[in-house]
Amino acid sequence: MRYINLLLILLFISIVNIHAQDSAFASSTSIELKTSSGTIYGTLLVPTNINTKIPVALIIAGSGPTDRDGNNPVMKNNSLKLLAESLANMGIASVRFDKRGIGASKQAAKSESALKFDDYIQDAVGWIDLIKQENLFSKIIVIGHSEGSLIGMNAAKAANGFISLSGAGNSADFILKNQLSAQGKQIQDICFPIIDSLKAGKLVSNINPILNSLFRESVQPYMISWFKHNPQADLAQLNYPCLIVQGDNDLQVSIKEAKLLAAVSDKHKLVIIEKMNHVLKTIDSSARAVNLAAYANPTMPISTALTEAIVNYIKE
Repeated sequence: MRYINLLLILLFISIVNIHAQDSAFASSTSIELKTSSGTIYGTLLVPTNINTKIPVALIIAGSGPTDRDGNNPVMKNNSLKLLAESLANMGIASVRFDKRGIGASKQAAKSESALKFDDYIQDAVGWIDLIKQENLFSKIIVIGHSEGSLIGMNAAKAANGFISLSGAGNSADFILKNQLSAQGKQIQDICFPIIDSLKAGKLVSNINPILNSLFRESVQPYMISWFKHNPQADLAQLNYPCLIVQGDNDLQVSIKEAKLLAAVSDKHKLVIIEKMNHVLKTIDSSARAVNLAAYANPTMPISTALTEAIVNYIKE
């Protein structure tokens, strides 16, 4: 795997401040991670006027077609872009990237039947290796949002710290069963045996066409690789204190999930952010419609309490 020279990037930024964000506190440049199946593209955001080594955060996006900024084709909220800018304003650099198959990294996609959850983990490890090889930063902190939490905690053994943002504490098969439980016994009787088979590492043929969107044969290898990961067991592999952050106005992940992660070790710190929703925005209303509207509001700022919690952890 060939890596871009980060030293030249940082020198280039400091000299000409090219590709600067619309901000006085940071400059960004594109960086690339070469993989066997294609190039993954990201953004390095570095605070200006820094003359010493500083921490850098690797920000990992959540599930689905989510890009480096926290956006997808139908919803633009800029949550991860705003997070990176908030960290830069506090003297912390960051790297965020389009997952393989998404955005600028579209050409790095694997076929659906070939893609495994561990591919995302190895990509994150590759970014950590890329950042580390030039020895330019004081420490590397992995920040994983939503499904990115599970990816991040499995890559963070090569880093100096890990932060889970709205990450699940239960395995994906457990969560999927819990979601399907609301659909009635008939659906459970059809779906649960399939989930159990995939959990055991066995493919299922002759899927009912009405279930193709969830269990089609081409996606089953990915689900098998995903189901084998238990967030609590995976987090236990990290031998340093981690930060678990959860908003109390999150429609997708409950505080209970965050507590499961925090309970893995008494060294970990749990921070509940008041009024924060799943895309890291502060929602004063309990109305679901108001909460969901923030998913498509790119100018709405992220929670300042979130930035404070992250900065405190990184600088400890």
